[in-house]
Amino acid sequence: MSPNPHQKSSGNANALLSTRLSLNPSTDHNPDSYDDMQLDFSPLLFTSLERYLPSPLLNLSRDSKIQFMKDILLRYSPQGERTRIQKHREYRQKIISCYQPLHKELHAINAANFFVPSFLKAINESTEQSIRSIVVEPTPGVFLFEMLQPNFCEMLMAEVENFERWVHETKFRIMRPNTMNKYGVVLDDFGLERMLNKLMDEYIRPMSKVFFAEVGGLTLDSHHGFVVEYGADRDIDLGFHVDDSEVTLNVCLSKEFSGGALFLRGVRCDKHVNTETRAEEILDYSHVQGHAILHHGRHRHGARATISGHRVNLIMWCRSSVFRELKKYQKDFSSWCGECARERKERQHLSVIATKMELLKRSSISAS
Repeated sequence: MSPNPHQKSSGNANALLSTRLSLNPSTDHNPDSYDDMQLDFSPLLFTSLERYLPSPLLNLSRDSKIQFMKDILLRYSPQGERTRIQKHREYRQKIISCYQPLHKELHAINAANFFVPSFLKAINESTEQSIRSIVVEPTPGVFLFEMLQPNFCEMLMAEVENFERWVHETKFRIMRPNTMNKYGVVLDDFGLERMLNKLMDEYIRPMSKVFFAEVGGLTLDSHHGFVVEYGADRDIDLGFHVDDSEVTLNVCLSKEFSGGALFLRGVRCDKHVNTETRAEEILDYSHVQGHAILHHGRHRHGARATISGHRVNLIMWCRSSVFRELKKYQKDFSSWCGECARERKERQHLSVIATKMELLKRSSISAS
């Protein structure tokens, strides 16, 4: 993981051979922009990852920082994945060069017009107390709060409808959000990537730092943003699954619908994803326009059938490359997996019983 970049100023380059990414970002560091460069990975990923560079690298030339970060990313991204990323980038650029947005104001966050005052106030104060003051936690690890203004919800839905109309008229083949949804669009693919990255970086990450620190909430550095649609002429429901994310944001955009409740059934690691649900883990949540639910990506969930109307939701899968790197070396996930925590508690209980039995045995021997 340790390249040998060239510094702007003199220094011992060998000192960088043992450097690694920092677990905490340099919050006062203003990272470079990489939008003007042809890279194997998203320019936004480099900008975000730069905050986690060790201090000696922060003042290097942009080319040197790129080399260091590329070596890290290439180490964890096989050639097949890099080819897929390049093809997807070309596909995305083709869409953006042809599609004419309906609401260009969506491409930059206007906080006062996008968010409800309570959410904006909590984020601006940026304290654990202010963030906790706006959420309800109906079951451990699930946080509900009001987030988006109705006008923004309507504007984003209109943009999605306009994009779908363009796709139909031009007969352009688009990629759907995931393998489970046959309807919906990837917002990043038609120009909203920068807006969503800012949404994650400046608004979701402060909350994730408070609620999901054990799974990289502080180090979120990439996202997959999309809209899903449910109704009679769309997807009806969604099967039981977990997300490819560390933290998931789900915000309802529509108003006129019935049914479609989200059901959640506890957080599980890969090993325990199919284990039984315990009574305290059961939660059914009914969507309300502008209201958000924030949960662990490994929180098992699904969506019940939308009975009438048209339900539209904004989804963001937020990911941390730092956490994913560290996760490869972990074996115990009891800090967040419900079943790992239960097994650990059971082992501790058996250990206590065994210790008591051993002490009683020794006591009996001594007495005799």
